[in-house]
Amino acid sequence: MEEAPSAESLLEALDDQQRLAAEALLGPVVVLAGAGTGKTRAITHRIAYGIQAGVYPPNRVMALTFTSRAAAELRGRLRELGAGPVAARTFHAAALKQLNFFWPQVVGGTMPRLIESKGRMLGHAAESLRLRLDTAALRDMAAEVEWRKVSMISVEEYGLAARTTRTLPPQLDADQAVALLQAYEDIKDQRRQLDFEDVLLATAGMIEAEPWVAQQVREQYRFFVVDEYQDVSPLQQTILDLWMGDRRDLCVVGDASQTIYSFAGAKSAYLLDFASRFPEATVVRLERNYRSTSGITEAANRLMRGRPGALTLVSADADPDGDGTGTASPRAKGRGSAAVPGGGEGFRAPQVSAFPSDGAEARAIAGAIAQQIASGIAPEDIAVLYRMNGQSAVLEQALGDAGVSYQVRGSQRFFDRPEIKQALLALRGASVSISGEPLFKSVSDVLRGLGWSQAPPEQPGAVRDRWESLDAIMGLAERMPAAAPSAPSPTSCSNGRRASTSRPSRPSRSRRCTPPRA
Repeated sequence: MEEAPSAESLLEALDDQQRLAAEALLGPVVVLAGAGTGKTRAITHRIAYGIQAGVYPPNRVMALTFTSRAAAELRGRLRELGAGPVAARTFHAAALKQLNFFWPQVVGGTMPRLIESKGRMLGHAAESLRLRLDTAALRDMAAEVEWRKVSMISVEEYGLAARTTRTLPPQLDADQAVALLQAYEDIKDQRRQLDFEDVLLATAGMIEAEPWVAQQVREQYRFFVVDEYQDVSPLQQTILDLWMGDRRDLCVVGDASQTIYSFAGAKSAYLLDFASRFPEATVVRLERNYRSTSGITEAANRLMRGRPGALTLVSADADPDGDGTGTASPRAKGRGSAAVPGGGEGFRAPQVSAFPSDGAEARAIAGAIAQQIASGIAPEDIAVLYRMNGQSAVLEQALGDAGVSYQVRGSQRFFDRPEIKQALLALRGASVSISGEPLFKSVSDVLRGLGWSQAPPEQPGAVRDRWESLDAIMGLAERMPAAAPSAPSPTSCSNGRRASTSRPSRPSRSRRCTPPRA
């Protein structure tokens, strides 16, 4: 068995800012960590250092994050640093483990089953109310279910929000939306099932109602670290407070500029107000960026200037040691962070553009590429990066319309993917017998037979990639005119933004469309 690193060697592997975070072991700590600043490195070394220094019993440390993939990465890095016994979980996984354990003792019997799809149950609720809702409306209302629960408001209180600030599907008024959410809860209770938000609510309820449960939970975990704290919701903050009790050994890490789940109830105010809530808190800023050149960080700083909590990033290539000298100390060279190449001669600063829709954005990108190729730039020197597989469809269509040949690296062309070919064959076959139904309804029925569901799967990798591809077809169908044929094709896709998804969508592996060599 490989020997765990010593406490001092753990600190030696960090830069000065990261080291400050790692050495702040006790009391409330907030680490404001910009993009590419080694946030995960800092917090995993902090935990490992606390264990090696004898401050943290490893089985009393809980590291919390928001996705299963991020939790798995934390566990892997902690094992490499000799901190394997530390619990690194998502909020839901931690709560579910506690709920499974305490339910038989508090309520009796086994815990109710978790529902697989809010959309399906909402569909049953809509039928009970004689409401005709399409797939997009059910998806939007699933998001409303989640928003209501993570915001910790009742169905009745949701009615006020529905009448004032919430955007509802056009088929529903506020009273119908309230009735639908209540019917969803009634059916769920009748079937003795829970959704993911219920897991957090039920766990919080047990800790609040049963002092012995609270005592047992707090005796098990003493030291908490929360990653991506800018995306915490009121419900997650509530259960974190219950886990903590009156203790103060909490370290939160985040960047308000990277908040991505506000539409799902996340509130960056918890991060921004942390130092006000805990006046004695240690505040550490990680602003040395190891991922980007100076041109990139300067553009990012300009873009975020004046926004609440914005950090000022400094590229490591401009100041490797962080001391203003522009030179790297021996310790800085040994941090283990990748060096960032400079912009080089002819480097152009990034430009930021905004567009009203996905289609407009894709057409602008395709037009710019066509102009660059016409000006003599080699096609192989041009790349388009995107974060989700489903985004490639509209980009590929725009490139084709502009007469730009392209290659998709890291994946296949959208309409060449096996699951897309299979879906198109099924849609063509179904179009013979379908008449009078809305296009999106016909398409969703066919895609469900191929394994598509309204909610994305928890599994990463191929399962997630397949879902994103099928979901992109659903998006194309939703954007097409009402009179369009039943099977979408590469040449019949209209542009526009699709309806929102029922739960926050996590980015998959980055892909890029690259024009082939001339």
